[in-house]
Amino acid sequence: MKRLDSTRKVTDLRIRAGLSKGYAAVLATVVIWSTPSLFMYYLNRYYDPWSQNFYRYLVACIAIAPLVIFRIQRSRPRLDWHAVMICFIPCLPNVVHQITQVMALFYMGPGVYSIFTRSSVIFTALLALAFFPEERHVIRQWQFQVGTLLGLIGAFGVIWFQAGLEIGHIAFRGLVIAFTATFCWALYGILVKRPSAQLGSIRSFGLISFITSVLLLPLTCAFGKISTPLHAGLHVNLVLIISAVICITLAHVLYYVAIREIGVALAQTLQLLCPAAALALSAWIYGERLTHAQLWSAAILLLGAFLAMKAKPAALTESAENL
Repeated sequence: MKRLDSTRKVTDLRIRAGLSKGYAAVLATVVIWSTPSLFMYYLNRYYDPWSQNFYRYLVACIAIAPLVIFRIQRSRPRLDWHAVMICFIPCLPNVVHQITQVMALFYMGPGVYSIFTRSSVIFTALLALAFFPEERHVIRQWQFQVGTLLGLIGAFGVIWFQAGLEIGHIAFRGLVIAFTATFCWALYGILVKRPSAQLGSIRSFGLISFITSVLLLPLTCAFGKISTPLHAGLHVNLVLIISAVICITLAHVLYYVAIREIGVALAQTLQLLCPAAALALSAWIYGERLTHAQLWSAAILLLGAFLAMKAKPAALTESAENL
């Protein structure tokens, strides 16, 4: 009996350690992913959406390559065609998301887009419900449901109460593009769980960044300007490299860790915290301003994120019930 109690306590400690790791990873991604829309908004002046995404992912792939090689040499299983195929599937919505999110910034400011794209939580919740039975425990909790609802209300409130919307500043086409980017991001978050769990965060992202770059290359040749870096200037290219290494390579690895430790639905919902920093930075750098109604909507969004954080992953709840 004592041995059983001891085993349960050790298991519980491991679960809690994993959750702490997951929460630390997701909070780090929240900080990092408060900035991509700011980088992309700036790069839109010099790069078309196709070439911007191709070169950002190419840099991200090169940045993660040494770590991937190191992991392959030290651990098993080695990368094979099965690994390539399970990583290929999430790359498809990822490519669409990368292109459409850059396009959306031609129609709205980085702060507004950062808030609008948080509506991906509703798609993530529904997709997680359909794909992963283990995620249903989190989704059924009232904290998660109320938090998600408040987050959506806040996200759409920022769009609805924007003064420019009434005069046609944000075109319907822009909203459709932003909606597409949001949905594809949620789909990517769902589909990437399997390769992340089987290959690990570093190796899975190494493959995904490579495949995404390969898919973006013909699109850039067909619709963009492959020679853009030669004309953009050293300063602009340096900004692109920094954004790629931090916002793509580092953030995705941390995000995969978060997905593995605390689940897709909760990891995605906590991204509702990103717009607060994005709004502040956008106001400071680009002079983007929100109305009072938009600020109240942002506050509702953050309240929803706080409630969602209270939802407990199934592993922790089950462990607590077994003690």
